[in-house]
Amino acid sequence: MAAAVTERALVLGVDSGGSGLRAVLGGADGALPPCAPVRSQAPVRTGADGIDASHMMEQLAPMVRQLLGATGGGRIVAAAVGAAGLATLGDDLRARLPGALAEVFGVRRVALAADAVTGYAGALGARPGAVVAAGTGLIAMGTDLTGWRRVDGWGHLLGDCGSGAWIGRAGLEAAMRDLDGRRGGSAALRARAEKVFGGPLADLPAQVYPRADRPAVLASFAPEVGRCAADGDPVAAGVLREAAGHIADTAVAACPPGGACDISLTGGLLKLGAPLMEPLEARLTERLPHARRVPAAGDPLDGAVRIATDLAANTLALPRDPRLLYVAE
Repeated sequence: MAAAVTERALVLGVDSGGSGLRAVLGGADGALPPCAPVRSQAPVRTGADGIDASHMMEQLAPMVRQLLGATGGGRIVAAAVGAAGLATLGDDLRARLPGALAEVFGVRRVALAADAVTGYAGALGARPGAVVAAGTGLIAMGTDLTGWRRVDGWGHLLGDCGSGAWIGRAGLEAAMRDLDGRRGGSAALRARAEKVFGGPLADLPAQVYPRADRPAVLASFAPEVGRCAADGDPVAAGVLREAAGHIADTAVAACPPGGACDISLTGGLLKLGAPLMEPLEARLTERLPHARRVPAAGDPLDGAVRIATDLAANTLALPRDPRLLYVAE
């Protein structure tokens, strides 16, 4: 009589954001490395009840089936979904997505996490510290493993200080100051702005204000601020020094009390290089002399897989939170 074949236990990691969905499968015991992720380019809809669970499932189900086919099948024992906006827009996901995953794929353990939490898990894993994610926006997450410390991430009108949108806006303001002849203007930034946006700079407000993607438009100018700073423009360099101060403030606020913690910086803003990173390193050394700077081990999708793996093994050490890290079992 042939021995029964044991079905492989798998975990599902999902990252949902403004550019769509990414999903990946890995072994529940960590022995099977995650396969190549699959992607959906359409962002999940947001409605009156927040992030639309049905729309996410419509996109996610065929992606999971594709992954199961590519990995040779198995049983998904745990899943972790990281979603941008979960803290404030996650009611529908929390109410309906775990049940949908259980019904369609038999998943009994599901974690729903803010993308800043999966970013933390991907960067530092399950140890105390703080992770600053700096891109178009800016948010930091810190924990002492008993609770979360969320800092900023309030959007380009009320916060995201030091972010790409913040730097781009400050650089464009300096360009407009030069146009007007006010103090604090930069001819170099004005020339860059005229080249990037085209036409007379006086027409820039009409190009920027009606756009629904204003943060991204503003952030698109941040690399120009970095180039001007690298070329010696003092106004651009001053913008990046101020941004570094804001980022350091965010890291300080996110760090667990006590001073000694691991800090990881992530996000596309770091590509601005020395004009931003040198003053930022100096400010972090000044403000957090006992903190240890560590490179990010992985990204938010890696963090989702890690959370799902820990959930499957009953070893999830990151603090549960009804808005930031919700677990349905």
